[in-house]
Amino acid sequence: MSESAAFRSSAALDDLSAARFAALDGLTPAVVVVDVQHDFGHPDAIGPMCETPADLASVQDAVAAIGRLVDAAREHAVPVVWVQLETDHDTWTVNNWLRNGSRDLPLGDANPCVAGTPGAAWYGGLEPRPGEIVVSKNSYSGFIGTDLAARLREAGIDWLVVTGLTTECCVFSTANDAMQHDYPVVVPRDACASYGARFHEAALEMLALNSSMVTTTDEVVGRFAARSVTA
Repeated sequence: MSESAAFRSSAALDDLSAARFAALDGLTPAVVVVDVQHDFGHPDAIGPMCETPADLASVQDAVAAIGRLVDAAREHAVPVVWVQLETDHDTWTVNNWLRNGSRDLPLGDANPCVAGTPGAAWYGGLEPRPGEIVVSKNSYSGFIGTDLAARLREAGIDWLVVTGLTTECCVFSTANDAMQHDYPVVVPRDACASYGARFHEAALEMLALNSSMVTTTDEVVGRFAARSVTA
């Protein structure tokens, strides 16, 4: 899949990126980690869903990049917010209809991230520290059916860096909803991943078109460092 114009390097886009970040100077960001959990990241869980071995590797690379972002955020006093999927066998009935043609079929053991099971555990050495915001959801978006928006407002958060798994699903939904809650949204393209490169690239293209500034982990880490120097 060829890169869209949204991702081509050009002076105009560089100027726009700089202007966007400049508009956020003095405002408080947060890193939002979406669904970096065993059932969405561990090779044993996602291997059959990945289209190629490279896609499996890209998930692990994204988890490592998210770890870098979390470390940088903590170093520079940027809040880290954790969004996790927790399901049970009575939730996601519409999802079951979409995949299996019936809302009444039992979801079975394949239901991801069942609350209280190892599948719902944080993955890749990432986990919240005491005092960090943790929100549980049972749908794609971190804002649907949760108090995430209220907790962000209470914490004084002004803009969001949205990361996690997977790009085209829960990251996409959370980033779009964040924008509709009037948050500027930054999505580092290497700190999220899908089980197919085509899904990842398509989602980033739509995010860049409609709701988010798509950039890199290195750029965000640099902005955090510059922010702490000038604070």
